[in-house]
Amino acid sequence: MTYVPGVTPGKWIHRWEERMRQVPLIAHPVSEARQLDAVRAGEADLAFVRLPVEPAGLNVIPLYTELSVVVAPKDHPIAAFEELPVEELADEYLLADPDDYPAWRDISSEIIAGTRKPLPPMGSVEEALDLVEAGLGILILPMSVARHFNRKALRARVVTGIPDSAIGLAWLRSDTPLPDDFDTVIEEFIGVVRGRSANSSRQPSVQAKQDAAPKKGAKGGAGGKGAKGAASSRAGGAKTKGGTNLRGGGRPGGKARSQRRGR
Repeated sequence: MTYVPGVTPGKWIHRWEERMRQVPLIAHPVSEARQLDAVRAGEADLAFVRLPVEPAGLNVIPLYTELSVVVAPKDHPIAAFEELPVEELADEYLLADPDDYPAWRDISSEIIAGTRKPLPPMGSVEEALDLVEAGLGILILPMSVARHFNRKALRARVVTGIPDSAIGLAWLRSDTPLPDDFDTVIEEFIGVVRGRSANSSRQPSVQAKQDAAPKKGAKGGAGGKGAKGAASSRAGGAKTKGGTNLRGGGRPGGKARSQRRGR
């Protein structure tokens, strides 16, 4: 499994080890620029990715969203606010492709005037933050990424009017049938990430235990309690074609008993 900056998989790994110790889970950090490389190469089964991604050949599900923040030097005017609208950044130089932030692009003073300068070379978030620290512009990042690369010389503030950033889970789509246990493991992990408890009936591991457990009313022979249960079942069957009565809680003769009680 791989994950991009800002994703902190530790709690999910811990829960996984508690529930599925027999299936080892190994996590490796990767840059956002290479977030799908390991999955597409078959070197990882799953990837936490920052959406959107090119979905060709992949199964991709969204997991959660997070706020965006603007990052600037600590003496920048944004430091006086807890959050600010994107309109307050109209006169700033954004160290990113304007098309990635249409809400800012459409109000940018430099873009409107046609005076925006080309972006300087930046190969990573760290390099972009170096330029912010040098006072060459501002940066808009997901909140978790800004925290991950936190620097004492910089300040980050929530910016409104910018779409939230989304994290998803991706894995390869196969044209050939996969082992049943692979799909089960994927579904189990999705449940862990989405916060389902270890006893949730939506978890495959719980469903498997329920399927394997003896069914209620399965015991009993031709006499004693078994005969009584069979008679009750026939009584219920006279009222319904299906035999099992959901309103009666799935017990043989549940509906018949309810009617006798005046329900």
